Amino acid sequence: MLKTFGDIFKIPQLKSKVLFTLAIIVAYRIGAAVPIPGINADAVRSLFEANSNGLLGFLDMFSGGALNRMSVFSMGIMPYINASIIMSLMQGAHVIPYLDRLAKEGEQGRKKLTQITRYGTLILGAIQSFGLTIAIMRMPTPSGMPIVLEPSLTWIAMTVITLVTGTVLIMWLGEQVTERGIGNGISLIIFAGIVERLPSAFLGVIKLIQMEELSILVAIALLALVLIVLTLVVWVETAQRRIPINYAKRMVGRRMYGGSTSFLPIKVDQSGVIAVIFAISILSAPLTLAQFAPEWTLFGIPVSKMIMEWFNHSSFAYNFIYAALVIFFCYFYNSISFNPKDLAENMKKSGGFIPGIRPGEPTATYIQKVLERVTLGGALFVACIAVLPDYLRNMMSAPFFFGGTSLLIVVGVSLDTIGQIESHLIMRHYEGFMKEGRIKGRWFNIK
Repeated sequence: MLKTFGDIFKIPQLKSKVLFTLAIIVAYRIGAAVPIPGINADAVRSLFEANSNGLLGFLDMFSGGALNRMSVFSMGIMPYINASIIMSLMQGAHVIPYLDRLAKEGEQGRKKLTQITRYGTLILGAIQSFGLTIAIMRMPTPSGMPIVLEPSLTWIAMTVITLVTGTVLIMWLGEQVTERGIGNGISLIIFAGIVERLPSAFLGVIKLIQMEELSILVAIALLALVLIVLTLVVWVETAQRRIPINYAKRMVGRRMYGGSTSFLPIKVDQSGVIAVIFAISILSAPLTLAQFAPEWTLFGIPVSKMIMEWFNHSSFAYNFIYAALVIFFCYFYNSISFNPKDLAENMKKSGGFIPGIRPGEPTATYIQKVLERVTLGGALFVACIAVLPDYLRNMMSAPFFFGGTSLLIVVGVSLDTIGQIESHLIMRHYEGFMKEGRIKGRWFNIK
């Protein structure tokens, strides 16, 4: 393993990609530590200490700890994710024909869609940053100290501009990593924010044990739970359903081509961490509104209070809706990223066929059927991992880091990044991280 990490720095191109990615992550962490002017740090600290296991702690995890410092990156990457969700939903539902045409125009169309998503990020970021600014001015703290030292219209305008600029900068950093570094930039930024909490989470467990608020047996059970979840996530993330494909022999000039056999790999969890991130982004919207507007009523009904009761992290309603959204986005992601009809048509043109299945429409139907069954198993697993460990963690009163959502993101992003590094190593005749040379996907049969 150590020799493999040494091989990374023997390849100039891979070395530059890795160092560039690390530099971007360091820049992001520096920005997450720069506070907004005019903020009372002690008041913010007391507020987050009192709500570390609630919604604020949940949102703070995805901002990489920037929210509990009220830094310039407090908005995190959520506006960009929300804009991406809206664009994906509109494309999937074929609401706007113009977007459908752009999706079919190849690289140029993709660039235009990315540009529209950026404008959407700017609009959503402005709306959300204004709401966050007004909320922190009115939000009460346990210590009774005001969060904003000298609130004014000038301070509000400056804060909104600062937060929007921070979100746009994070979006740009993520895109730079995706284009010039290793791994998916947006996922790595969220990954870095979660991993940053790991040392403090372990220290929190040790303090709880020392204060006798957490028994050693419960701590051991918590550690065992984390290891079990890690093992299960790695096990499923590497699982594939391989559909055999045969290619007929054909004469081209005087040479014979074809006659080979290959596989069409379909991952059990095709969406990776995207479904989890999308579900969290959608679910956090009503919770954020209720948290930042605690006195909101509609026709005399305390809407905010009802939302906070229904969507409490330990409530059945919250966990049920969260699991349902994860399953929905697993299927939705597969529907926009995997087209069985195009795949069957390309196989037919190249002389490929699935044994026992006629080329063309029957092949597309068969692939769609297998995809739906595989996705169901993967979606149910991801939903269970996202919900059950968090529920058990709440029962044990453990630090917020130890949750299925966090581990899903950390493991998924780690496997994706390691896989990209392995591809560079093997392409240049180096061994991968495993003795066999690569991280192999396990496969199984679903007829």
